[in-house]
Amino acid sequence: MCSTTALFVLNRGGSERDMQVPFSGWVERPFGRASVSTRRYDAAVSPPILVTGSHRSGTTWTGRMLSASPNVGYVHEPFNVHRWPNWVPVRLPHVYMYINRENEHLYERAMEDVLGFRFPIQNIVTAPNVRQVRQTAAEFGLSLYYRLRRLRPLIKDPIALMSAEWLAERFGAQVVMMIRHPAAFASSIKRLSWRFDFHNWRDQPMLIRDLIGPYEDQIREYAETEHDLVDQAILMWNVTHHVIRGYAERHPDWLFVRHEDLSEEPLKGFRDMFDRLDLTWDQFAEDWIVRSSTDTSRKEVPTYLHRTVVRDSRAARWTWMDRLSPEEQRRVREGTAEVAEGFYADRDWVPPKP
Repeated sequence: MCSTTALFVLNRGGSERDMQVPFSGWVERPFGRASVSTRRYDAAVSPPILVTGSHRSGTTWTGRMLSASPNVGYVHEPFNVHRWPNWVPVRLPHVYMYINRENEHLYERAMEDVLGFRFPIQNIVTAPNVRQVRQTAAEFGLSLYYRLRRLRPLIKDPIALMSAEWLAERFGAQVVMMIRHPAAFASSIKRLSWRFDFHNWRDQPMLIRDLIGPYEDQIREYAETEHDLVDQAILMWNVTHHVIRGYAERHPDWLFVRHEDLSEEPLKGFRDMFDRLDLTWDQFAEDWIVRSSTDTSRKEVPTYLHRTVVRDSRAARWTWMDRLSPEEQRRVREGTAEVAEGFYADRDWVPPKP
């Protein structure tokens, strides 16, 4: 199998449409081996790439396009608890898990294995159904291929957002941070009917302490009381982009990319990212990006294909105007105004005239 072909034999992710996850009875324990190992991931040899942001922010599209580089090995969402078993041996306790220096001993060795393309083979045996057996077996095969070719790891994972600083500091990851218009995010959540269990944030005291403290009271309220999808989306967008805003202030060397800008000029935007990340740009990469961003027959992707990367990226930018009612658009704009002003101007709320 040629390298460019292998890179696109990609795991498609789980079919879960709900971001809720119960974790009663979970016992915190280390992911790594019980024995002491001297092996460490050497970022100086091959600095990994992390593509993250909030979910529904274009991380899949971006990650897959960057993986068109022949020297990259694509790792799909090891932090995603709805896609387990996957690249980590034990399911993470929370959606948007926050890993830092205080709890890294529980996760460090597992992440070394992910970045070293060492897939936990036991996950194939313990997969609960045929589909996941096939998924984990395919990922195991890819891990062998990536390791033999000594490829550079690219982790695509929006659920790793809260742990981005740890991955950058501990493993030298180069971070690509995706940003999405609040109305586009809300419309996507509404369309997919993706609800979020806010216990995942409420039950992480270190996350509240370090990153999302200003929203603690609201998070606790949403954890106890059901709210509609648009209201949930407003709070989720505020929290995730509050975190992204903090990252932008602390890490000007990271790549911060608005989904809308990339959608308008995908070839130019991805070529710039390839250069910034020191990735090989060739004809295959260019052709794949053009083909995946200019399918004029697919402005709106069916919900069952929500992870697809082939669409008309320019036309998709403004689909939120059809999905959200005028009243919902007003709620989203007013509800996200304080955070959104750091990313979007008034003109970003009005489509250009034909």
